[in-house]
This record gives sequence, structure tokens and C-alpha cells, in this order.
Amino acid sequence: MTDDQHGLAMSGAGGAAARHYDQAIDELLHFRVEVDAEAAAALSEAPDFPMGQVLTAYLGLLTTEVEDARTARQRFAAWRARAGGPGGLLPRERAHVEAVQALLDGDFLTCGRLLGAITEQYPRDALALAAGHQVDFFTGDARSLRDRIGGALNAWHEDDRHYGHVLGMYAFGLEESGHYDRSEDVGLRAVELNARDVWGIHAVVHTYEMQGRFGDGIRYLDARLGDWSTGTFFNVHTWWHYALYALESGDTGRALAVYDAALAGGHGSMELLDAAALLWRLLLEGSEQHGRWQALADAWPAKIAVPFYAFNDMHAVMSYVGAGRVAEAEKLIASREAYLTEPHPDITNHAMTARVGLPVCRSLVAFGRGDFDAVVDLLYPIRHRINEFGGSHAQRDAVQKTLLEAALRGGRRDLARVLISERINVRPCSPFNWLKQGALAEALGDRAAAATARRRADQLARQT
Repeated sequence: MTDDQHGLAMSGAGGAAARHYDQAIDELLHFRVEVDAEAAAALSEAPDFPMGQVLTAYLGLLTTEVEDARTARQRFAAWRARAGGPGGLLPRERAHVEAVQALLDGDFLTCGRLLGAITEQYPRDALALAAGHQVDFFTGDARSLRDRIGGALNAWHEDDRHYGHVLGMYAFGLEESGHYDRSEDVGLRAVELNARDVWGIHAVVHTYEMQGRFGDGIRYLDARLGDWSTGTFFNVHTWWHYALYALESGDTGRALAVYDAALAGGHGSMELLDAAALLWRLLLEGSEQHGRWQALADAWPAKIAVPFYAFNDMHAVMSYVGAGRVAEAEKLIASREAYLTEPHPDITNHAMTARVGLPVCRSLVAFGRGDFDAVVDLLYPIRHRINEFGGSHAQRDAVQKTLLEAALRGGRRDLARVLISERINVRPCSPFNWLKQGALAEALGDRAAAATARRRADQLARQT
């Protein structure tokens, strides 16, 4: 019997395997690629080490890559067959096996619930917290993003090696739940404790995004460039946030420079969706970027060949529509329609696709065709439950902006007024929101109001 670095007992691991496992957890919390090598090293030392097998299975699923998930299922099934029944496992290990098996079976919600039960009994289980936090992100559960971590926080102390990382997760949950002042304080403290806590940096960046503090966001990222831009597989996503700040301040050239330097040429689903999300925002503003779209669309087919995660499907459709390859978008949509005819009651993605994924994908195709009434009819009824297919508020804002732009272009002026009013009153310091106010005023023939709104947008952009 061996204890991990947080004082939790593990069976089946000698000292060397336990050390590799502990290091793998550290790499995971830092979002570093070395996590895979350390997890593999732990299993090389002790092939049937239960927590090593559990960790490797989680790693194969949290990438949202179909092939990684398939490999993880095969490896975990082979280990369970070798290990026999769960009788020899410790209670925490049995609970993890049940949780990760639910995830392997596509049941994100059950996995999240089971991980929550582990955290209640073992609040210092860093793997249960990190995996549960990502499951909450993939399912768009803001309250659980906050409370899963908040409920365990009192079991951690400032001298714990990973206390700052727990704070970083908590800061993100606070931000997604709308507690922006508290999120900023907690996130800044997390990064103060560990300058290379990229998830903590990410939480602060999200907070500034939600508050419309785009200049603060750029300055914060510039000041910490060395902490987040190298040595982590999360750097591309952070560059995406940097590009969003540049777009909001009106600096399209800077955003495209970031795209070409950091986002273009990505291979993983997370990188591809960041690239699509940035180009789609440009497309909504009339900047088509045809060449960039073509290269991006070429990268998607292998990633979405089978249904796995509806959030990824949306970004693939964005790429096809942006590249003018609507037939490929329609083919993907048809495949998901066929998927929904099959009974998959316990697969979370099945419900995600039905309730949010397909309507959003259809709306993107309609937008590409200029059928703005169809976009509104598809998106308006689901606009308050877009979170159900995962992502963050910042990521899902691409869908809300699509709805707003369709309302403006389609002459749905009353709806556009409502949507713009909502946005301005939440983020009055957003240049984008005031530009849309100006566009609506222009459409209504009120040139004075349009000029006033555009001046306000320009003033805000200059303040950044």
C-alpha cells in the first residue's frame, strides 16, 4: 500500500510507480504534454496499478478525440479483464473505476455525479477534482464548475503543493457562475502561488472577457507571456483569448496575426475549434478569410467521422460553411440526424446533439445561405440553453452573435433591439455591443443615434 502526494492510499503501486503517478497529476494540473509520459511510466513500473489505469483512461477521454477515446476503452477493458472483479480494490479506487467506466460508455452526467461522490468523501483527491471539473466544462454545468471545487476547498491549505491549482479551478467556476469580482481575486491568488498555473491564468482572462475589460486582458497576458505561451498544450487556447481581445478593440490585423502564428495548422480538436471560433467571428463581420477557412475545413473530417461531442460538430460545420463547402456541412448534419434515430439513452452526447447541437449546426448552414429567418427560428428558442452542449460563456458567444447578426440582417429589428439591449446592459464597455447598437439605429433611420453609438464604440476601443 502506498500513499499519493495528497495522503490518499493506493494499491498495486510501488514507490517508483507512485512517484510517476504523482508527477503525472502535477503535469495534468499544469496542462503539460508530459502527463502522458508520466502516466505511461507509472504503468510501466506497475502494469496493473489501479489508479494508473484510471488516470490513463481519463486522459484518453478528456481530449474529446474519437481515436483517443477508442484506445482508452480498449486498454481499460483489457485491464479490467486481467484484474478480475473489483474485490481487491480500495473503496476510492472502486469508485474511480465506476466513474471512468461511465465516461468510457459516453455517460458524462453519471461520471460527473460519481466523481462528486468521491470528492465528498475524499476532498483531497486531485484527480477526481480535475476530471470532474473538465466533465462539468464539457456539459456546461456552471454551478457544478463552482461548487464541486468550492465544496472541497476547505480540505486544502496554502502549503499544499497544488492548493493554487485548486484555487485556479475554483476561479474558473466562479467566473462561469457570474461571480466576477470573487473570480478575479481567487484567480490572481492562484497565479501568485504558481505563476505557471495556466488554468488560473485562463480564469482571470475569462473574467476580464466577461467584464469587457479587454485592455486589462491584453496587458495581463502580455505581462505573463512566458508563463502561458510555452511548455503547455493550453497555449493555443490562451492565444485564442488574446485574439478575442484584439477583435473587440478593433484590431483585426493583430487578431489575424495571432491566428496565423498560433492557431493555424492545429491538429487536435481543441485547436481546430479555437481556430474556427475566431474565423467565424470575423465572418459575422463580413471578413470571409476564404483561404484560411479552406485549410481549416480540410482538417476536420477525421475528427468528426463518428458522433462523439456535439460542441466539436458545431465548429466543424462553421469551418465547412466558412470555406463555402456547404455540402460537407449538410453531410455531417445528415449523419447526426441518422445518429439520433438510434437509441442511446445513456450517451450524453446523444441528448446534446438533439437539444442543441443539431439546431445550432442547421442555423450555421442557414446563415451561410443567407436564410436569416431560419437562423432566428432555430436559435432563438434554444438561446438560454446553449450551455447544454458544453464550452464556456466566451466560446458559446459565437452562437449568440450569430443570432444577433441574423436578426439584424434579416430585418428582425424588435428582436435585434432586445438582444442588443441585453448585451449592452451586461457589458456596457464592449465596443462590439455599441457597434451593433449603431447598426440597428442606422437600419431604423436614426443617423444621430447611430453616430452616437459608433462614437461610444470608438472611445471604448481607444481606452483599451
